[in-house]
Amino acid sequence: MAIQDTPEAWRVTSTATPFTGKKTSMRTDRVVMPDGSTVSRDYQVHPGSVAVVALDEEDRVLVLRQYRHPVRHKLWEIPAGLLDVPGEHPLRAVQRELYEEAHVKAEDWRVLTDVYTTPGGCDEAVRIFLARDLSEVEGERFEASEEEADMELARVPVAELVRGALAGELHNNCLVVGVLALAAARAGEGLDALRPADAPWPARPFEA
Repeated sequence: MAIQDTPEAWRVTSTATPFTGKKTSMRTDRVVMPDGSTVSRDYQVHPGSVAVVALDEEDRVLVLRQYRHPVRHKLWEIPAGLLDVPGEHPLRAVQRELYEEAHVKAEDWRVLTDVYTTPGGCDEAVRIFLARDLSEVEGERFEASEEEADMELARVPVAELVRGALAGELHNNCLVVGVLALAAARAGEGLDALRPADAPWPARPFEA
């Protein structure tokens, strides 16, 4: 048996949306189980996200420190954002996030990995990119507001981020998955063997 995730959709007899928020909503589906019984499944409906491990010439990753109210923590994270512009290509979305959050652009882009963040309770899919050949963007910086107004920016060596993730000192899922995927790619076939930035993404299909 191939160790590979496969699409499958069990029959849904009814659907309700008890809550609709600004960017996400909650959904309740009545789902038919293999034994024929029907159960309710509640989950968050999410537009999807993109994130980027931006790696500079000194082998440092660009990270941001931001307050996250649900967990009552300031977390170190990699630049990321929602796929909330209809029809936008994921690469364009992540390039915009890198510009807005860090005022940086990159010449070399690859797909690092694709994940479902919490598939037991949310349909969010995240594509994590690798960006190299970084440079500062000219012109005015994006005007930050709300939590982002207090955001800190740093460049941290890859080895330090890997150590912090394994030590339980860093908890943001995109950062942890991203830096560990980076380390794994280096230990395997190398970064140049990663998928191209426009590789298909069945979880969030887009036009090339």
